Parts: sequence; C-alpha cells; structure tokens
Amino acid sequence: MTETTTDHTDPADQAWGDRYAHSLLGVFGTPQLCLVSGQGCRVTDADGREYLDLLGGIAVNALGYAHPAWVKAVSEQAATLAHVSNFFTTPTQVELAEKLLEIAQAPDGSAVFFSNSGTEANEAALKIVKAHRPGGRVLALEHAFHGRTLGALALTHKEAYRAPFGHLGADVTFIPAGDARALADELDKGDVAGLFIEPVQGEAGVWPLAADYLREARRLTAEHDALLVADEVQCGMGRTGRWFAHQASGITPDVMTLAKALGGGFPIGATVTFGTDNSTILTPGQHGTTFGGNPLACAAGLAVISTIESDGLLENARAVGEHLVTAIVGMSNSQILEVRGQGLLLGIQLASEIAPAVVRAGLERGIILNAANPTTIRLAPPLILEEADADLFVAALPGLLEAANSTENKEN
Repeated sequence: MTETTTDHTDPADQAWGDRYAHSLLGVFGTPQLCLVSGQGCRVTDADGREYLDLLGGIAVNALGYAHPAWVKAVSEQAATLAHVSNFFTTPTQVELAEKLLEIAQAPDGSAVFFSNSGTEANEAALKIVKAHRPGGRVLALEHAFHGRTLGALALTHKEAYRAPFGHLGADVTFIPAGDARALADELDKGDVAGLFIEPVQGEAGVWPLAADYLREARRLTAEHDALLVADEVQCGMGRTGRWFAHQASGITPDVMTLAKALGGGFPIGATVTFGTDNSTILTPGQHGTTFGGNPLACAAGLAVISTIESDGLLENARAVGEHLVTAIVGMSNSQILEVRGQGLLLGIQLASEIAPAVVRAGLERGIILNAANPTTIRLAPPLILEEADADLFVAALPGLLEAANSTENKEN
C-alpha cells in the first residue's frame, strides 16, 4: 500500500460522484469514493488510488476481494444454474442449509429460511415471534439495530430512524442492554412474545453483551415461553473468532438471523430456527421470497464457509484481533479510552467526538475506516487480514488522531 494524500476531488471520482447524485436516491448521502476493483484486503478507486480496507463492506467481505475460491464457486454456479423459483430446490440450497445447521450446532428438527439480507432475515424472525404469541409484545434492547424495513425498523432503537414512519407493525418495548432485572420485569407482565438481541451491538459502537447476561436472557425467556432471537447479522459467520458470537456464552437461541458475511459479498440472508417446535411455527404460505436461497447465492455461502474452515480463518480472526487490541492499547494514546469487541469486530473508543475526522484522515492516507458514532471507530476487516496489515494501521493511527484533532480544532 502506498500512502496517499488527497482531498478526493480527482477527476474520475468527482465525475462518478456527480453522476451518482443525478441518478440515485440520496438516502446514503454523498459517496466517499467510487471503487472499481479489489484484491485481498485492498480496493482501488476510479483514480487508481489503493486503500487498505478495514471495514470490509461493513463486515460483509469475509474473504476480502476476488478470493479465488469464492470467484470459482460463483462463476461455476452462474454458468450452471443461477436461479429457480421456490417451487423447486437445488443441491446448493440444501447443502448450505445443512452446513449452517452443522456449524450452528442445531438440534434435530431445526431448519433454515433463506432470504436476501439481514433485514429480511429479521423480518422472518419477527413473523415467527408474532405467530408464536399473536398480539404479544416484542422486546428489543436500547441501541439495537435490526434493519430498516418496517418490521425490522420497529426493533431498531434509534428514534430518528423510526419517527418519520409512524406505527411500524409491531408492539416493541426497548429495555436497557445487559440489564437482567429490566428483562425479568417485562417478562413478568406475561404478554411478551419474544426478545431480540445482538450478542455484539455493532452499529451502536461494538458493545458485546456479557456472557452472564446472555445466559440469563436464555433462562428467563424459556421460563416465560418467549422466543429468544439472536441477531448475528453483523457479528456472525466467524467475525468474532467463533462461527456465531452467542456460542461463547454456551446458549442456544430459538431463532438466529444471518446475512452480511454469509455470502462474502453476494446478497443472502438466513433465518435459522432451533428445534422442531420453533421450526413449525410458520406453516406453508405464511412466508416466502422470490430470490431467497437461489443457487448462485447459496454457492457463494458454501464457498465462504468452506474457505473459513480450510484456511483457519476463525483462528486468524481471534489471533489478529488480539494482536490489534494489544497493539492499540499498548500505544497509551490519551485519545484512546478503550478497545472493545471480539475477533475482528472492534470498536476504538475515543476521548472526543473526532471519529468522523479520523475516517476522513484515513482516506487521505489510504485506509478505509468507519465511524460507528462520533466517538467510536469501528473495525470490521476481512477475516483474511494479516498482522502485517494490522500493523500498518496501528502505525498510522497516531497520525490519524493528530490530523483529526487538528481538523476539529480549526473548525471550532
């Protein structure tokens, strides 16, 4: 990687940005870059600049870019059979479902529903919860993020996301994350159909839920016949160094939702139901999708899982994640308060609201980062990240913080 210094007004990037503004709905704001290619953990923009990507498509590109196993699987499947209707099945669909049940350590009677995104996976889970106890309330945690369609949005805590759209189709009560007493109090009211949790709250700034809390949530929901849904959309598929983040606590949820890294860059979501009782709540005709589980998406998912297994990427996520945490904490920089997270899902907590400025400074120096909020830098790089690339970031971080502070001081 060569260090770059730019204000991102280069001709090609600017031209694509202008065309974007005139042709796409502006819900994402102005794109930071126009990216045209990628290899491994690096991407190249329209003006030929290269960047070390420590965001990975927001925890999507588990194998990085253009991984040969992923490219081979998708190319061969595209040349064979890309899509069939849900009146039929395909070998890749069945094989991926079986593999997910295996790595989830799901009991007999468990099942998988395939969709196209994490939001859709959570929509399916919400329907399961509502059908389990019609008319019952649903619990979600403060600072949760479960998606942006109307049902999933009802479970998302941020008021600014929900307020413009009125009633969202689910009676949701938000409770403090990690507070078992608050959970017990709501469950004691007797009208709760289910609880949605993210074992690691990624969009909130990478806040892992304590293992003791997860175990108590499992005990309490089972005691009150409320379904426990583990949203592993961001923290699943090896991101934390385990297949699924909830496995560290030893619990088994009733339902689990997946997406992002599952397809390694190809859109796919999955809703996993654990056990026969949970797998028979929805009956034929009560849910469906046109594209979910198509053979092309499932081939991508199988390639991701097999490569994580064959290349030891669970172990790599743990080792490189620990290396990053040790190195960043060891800097003893006064701007860094703590580093949270597991594996290669990390949040760097800053002492002031300079995270967006750090992201801008990173781009200028050829590193892609993310500000989960004004005080938190989120890292979610490909699981193939090596220590040498991690060290490039650690070496650059003091300069990024200094540049961000300088920018903020000038603006204030």
